[in-house]
Amino acid sequence: MNWKFSGDRPVYQQIMENIRGAVLRGELPPGGKVPSVRDLAAAAQVNPNTMQRAMTELEREGLLVGGGTSGRTVTENPEVLEEMKERILEELARECAEKFMVFGITPSQAARLLLELDKEKEES
Repeated sequence: MNWKFSGDRPVYQQIMENIRGAVLRGELPPGGKVPSVRDLAAAAQVNPNTMQRAMTELEREGLLVGGGTSGRTVTENPEVLEEMKERILEELARECAEKFMVFGITPSQAARLLLELDKEKEES
């Protein structure tokens, strides 16, 4: 996982984003065991309390399932996973649209540019 943090948002929120990304990329597969809070905190070089807060929030969202002494796992609920993916994609699309609009580029113009990039990638 990429544990680079910026100062624009609370660290626990950035940790949550990193873990969501790891789930989407398959690094943490559905039903897979999540490393312990201490191990993750050491890897991310953050306070274990900060990591615990992120993990607790992800449990509240339903992405992670607490297993008591056996540790946490990633949910296997396809609805929760699909909802998370859709929410992330929507947030990314909004962020991109806002950045494009700063330069006077409409979302439809941006979509065309992205499709062209995708086409170039397929051809190479």
